[in-house]
Amino acid sequence: MTHPSSSHKARPISPCIKVCQMDMSTTVCQGCGRTLDEIAGWGSMTEAQKAPVWERLEAEGYVSNGSATGSGRW
Repeated sequence: MTHPSSSHKARPISPCIKVCQMDMSTTVCQGCGRTLDEIAGWGSMTEAQKAPVWERLEAEGYVSNGSATGSGRW
């Protein structure tokens, strides 16, 4: 059996890199890649709810190789 934390990369509390600019054509933050709904609900989301968001952000290049783009926090 795999320990739950061993199957996921260590991640920061939030993907926010303090570059908060919304692209109104896509309604996605240009800094972290999250939608307004994801940003607003992040603090109350479970790790299971956050996991697909993290996976999308990684796939879209907002975070890579275990670090948030430009933040150096990972």
